[in-house]
Amino acid sequence: MTLWVVQRATAAVLAVAVVVHLATILVAVRGGLSAAEIIGRLGGSEAWLAFYATFALAAGLHGAIGLRAIAAEWLGWRGRGFDLAWVAIGLATAAFGIRAAIGLYAA
Repeated sequence: MTLWVVQRATAAVLAVAVVVHLATILVAVRGGLSAAEIIGRLGGSEAWLAFYATFALAAGLHGAIGLRAIAAEWLGWRGRGFDLAWVAIGLATAAFGIRAAIGLYAA
């Protein structure tokens, strides 16, 4: 039940985050900004750091829970240890995205 709730909550976060991310890219590119200029504007912004860290955490958990469901259905893997392993995979994946967000912040 907990994983189901987390899956739905991260889906809601991702729905908003993807729209904001794509809208930001469209506005920046249509405004003539280069990748270097975009990174320069993101650097040092705590708001964008929080946004992209939240985005990465939601994506990592959402993807791992989805893959866990597929593995459970196709391979028949079950159990608490199996669930915890997939949560760990999701958090590790999210950590990579959060590290990238921190890199943009420090730029």
